[in-house]
Amino acid sequence: MQRIRLRYTKRGRLRFTSHRDFQRAFERALRRSEVPMAYSAGFTPHPRVSYANAAPTGTGSEAEYLEIALAESRDPAVLRKLLDDSMPVGLDIIDAVEARTSGLADRLTASVWELRLDGVEPADAERAVEAFLAAEAVEVQRRTKNGMRTFDTRGAVVALEAVAAAGDRPLDHACAILRLVVRHLTPAVRPDDVLSGLRAVADLTPPVPAAVTRLAQGLFDEESGTVTDPLAPDREAVATAPPTAAATADAKAPEGPAA
Repeated sequence: MQRIRLRYTKRGRLRFTSHRDFQRAFERALRRSEVPMAYSAGFTPHPRVSYANAAPTGTGSEAEYLEIALAESRDPAVLRKLLDDSMPVGLDIIDAVEARTSGLADRLTASVWELRLDGVEPADAERAVEAFLAAEAVEVQRRTKNGMRTFDTRGAVVALEAVAAAGDRPLDHACAILRLVVRHLTPAVRPDDVLSGLRAVADLTPPVPAAVTRLAQGLFDEESGTVTDPLAPDREAVATAPPTAAATADAKAPEGPAA
């Protein structure tokens, strides 16, 4: 059984796709692409697909991950192209690698988020960021299935800064861009929780909902302060793996007589 790990996106209007809707779209793509899926055992077999730490509905993402198990081996690059062609535009399959290591979910320990705050002056955002980072704790409340819960958002935030808006031309309205690195803790601290924290410590209240996009997701490197590519260990393992038995046999096979 071969395992393939995929990276996919949620862009544009498709950011409002729920995780369940994505699952349905992806399973349809598997059928259209005639992927030889491995199935679970039991009375109701289903394709062996493992999803890891999906982004909340309404947030965009450039770094969502899943793993599939195949009954027959396939080239990851070819498989990625087939699946991407079968998915709606915006739910794009942008990377694929054969799983040669364990613990993909264990390598998703932090995320990099971008928060676009239309109607907020950059200077106001910078003051709010300074107040947030200066606080020892920033408690917020969120309603969960078990009722209202209070928790600290400051401890999960590794980095928070206001950055310049992309583009050469100035915007015709106020707009602040925040870049956020947050650890995946329990309870999970989401970008909207950090926005609640900014409102609590600095009264920063965007006039319209923030546009939130996950830029990266992976293992947090304490030394560099960066979030690393979770598929890199699999790429390295593939690159350093010895040739397969089939490849070795082909290399040793004698050439046929010249025509």
